[in-house]
Amino acid sequence: MRKVKANKPKLADITLALAKVFTLLGIIFLVIAYAPSVWYQIKPEKLDISKLLADIVTNPNKSKFAELANEIDTKSVYQPKRNPNLTKENTLTIATVGIQTQIQESGMNDYEEALTKGVWMVPDFGTPQKRDYPTIMAAHRFGYLKWSIPYRLKNSFYSLPKVKLGDNIEIIWDQRMYHYEVYKEGKGEEIEDYSADLILYTCEDLTSPVRIFKYARLLEI
Repeated sequence: MRKVKANKPKLADITLALAKVFTLLGIIFLVIAYAPSVWYQIKPEKLDISKLLADIVTNPNKSKFAELANEIDTKSVYQPKRNPNLTKENTLTIATVGIQTQIQESGMNDYEEALTKGVWMVPDFGTPQKRDYPTIMAAHRFGYLKWSIPYRLKNSFYSLPKVKLGDNIEIIWDQRMYHYEVYKEGKGEEIEDYSADLILYTCEDLTSPVRIFKYARLLEI
């Protein structure tokens, strides 16, 4: 009897199969990467700045603000030396999670426009150089469809939840390099610790009022 040889898969068939697999993987990657941004266009992400800061912006004589005022005298007058080789742009860098962005400055009435570009510094509080009150910065997590993935990772707080206790944060302000260390983190609808030198926060997700907070101390180095 004549033996029947098994048909071996042709190179073209193997190539086609691999192409289908990689196409499917590419679609899955795009869905994961852009789904939050697509949903944002349908139901915009809101940081609700006015509600979060109402206690101290509209009621400066309340307990939290009074407690903070009592601590002003204990704040260090330390300032790092100005370095003309540093960028003239005020920037925020968290190397452990790949954040490296220019700090957006604007008033309370224009914060939404600032957030379309990245990280916004809340006015009427402290700055790295003037530390009467904590420096507070906020940013969207998921951002906008017009943002590329690399832009989102560097200029938003998408990766802020990955920041760990002990991580270093660098701020260039007025051509001075300020180093901070994260000492506390939290979740909620309000800032818990106004004694921090630096407070970063973002939304936990698109539909919840819960915010993710990172609190950091200035290092005198």
